[in-house]
Amino acid sequence: MTTFLRATAAEFRKIATTRLWWVLALILFGYVAIGAAAFALAVGLGGESEGFPLPPDMVAPIVYSMATATGYVFPIIFGAMSITSEVRHRTLATVFLATPHRAVVLAAKAVAAFVVGLFFGVVGLASSVGLGATLLAATGQETRLDVEDTWTLLARIVLAMGVWGLLGVGVGVLIPSQIGSIVAILAFTQFVEPLLRTAAAFVGWLADIGRFLPGAAGDALVGASVFTLFSGSDSAELLWWQGGLVLAGFAVLFGAIGAVTTWRRDVT
Repeated sequence: MTTFLRATAAEFRKIATTRLWWVLALILFGYVAIGAAAFALAVGLGGESEGFPLPPDMVAPIVYSMATATGYVFPIIFGAMSITSEVRHRTLATVFLATPHRAVVLAAKAVAAFVVGLFFGVVGLASSVGLGATLLAATGQETRLDVEDTWTLLARIVLAMGVWGLLGVGVGVLIPSQIGSIVAILAFTQFVEPLLRTAAAFVGWLADIGRFLPGAAGDALVGASVFTLFSGSDSAELLWWQGGLVLAGFAVLFGAIGAVTTWRRDVT
């Protein structure tokens, strides 16, 4: 236990001495702000005339969930780079010399990525709720910040971002190439899965499979998503706790496969 705590403390010290975490946090803040502001203004200024298929009490949750709907890629990238950057710069050998038990090192990195993911969740909410609620109020929409369900939604958003950080570690262990892992993350999250989930809205049997995709599971965990809204796949969604288990399951699966393959290789 002492070894694990030392390894975890070392991971947080490394994070604190690099720019990656705060650079990604700044980009995340701006990226989420664009999505939240665009949706809040679209609904507030022209939603009813454009025929938005959205009940008034769902507007605020969709705006706030932009923190995960558009920002979940950032904790994945951070988690992956916590592994791949050490492989690329050949510092992993030094880490293994200090902590010979590789499983302990991997667990420490997972904990650190989860905590940073939680932090990204808070940053995302500062953007989506801070700007989104302001614009909703300015355009006469309900902010729903006085509703308990909204705060439950916000808590699940933070939790989901932490789990996405865990998934990033799994991807990094499975694909230790820094360029390879980032390309795989961006290709799947921005192209492959959106296409599959869109297709699932029109093909019944594919919807049963599509709800178990990582992004769909993450949306189910949160309980609201602009993508789910317009894909028309609400009926196929998992329960929030099921979505959380599926998303965590992907993280464990990727990490386990990587742990018995690439993580055991000689790094000297």
